[in-house]
Amino acid sequence: MLFRHGDIIIEAVKEIPTQAKRQVSTILAHGELTGHNHRIEDPETAEIFVLGGECFLRVRALTARVIHEEHKPITLPQGLYRFWYQREYTPQAIRRVYD
Repeated sequence: MLFRHGDIIIEAVKEIPTQAKRQVSTILAHGELTGHNHRIEDPETAEIFVLGGECFLRVRALTARVIHEEHKPITLPQGLYRFWYQREYTPQAIRRVYD
């Protein structure tokens, strides 16, 4: 199952690597241009983990809402997820999409 929230893609996964380190913050991505962040509305509902360049999310509550000032919120059901910045192809390079 895939979810899209602006320039962030969120994919359901079966597990989070055991070596992944829990983060204190529940911000999925920092805004580059506006300073607005893609984040979990209620930090008590979810946890973020990082391993190398990969980011993971565990929704502990029945649901967690991802919010951002420029997008409609999305609701994720309880479960495990991996998330990353969306990328696009151009003839010059594969680059990150900026929201």
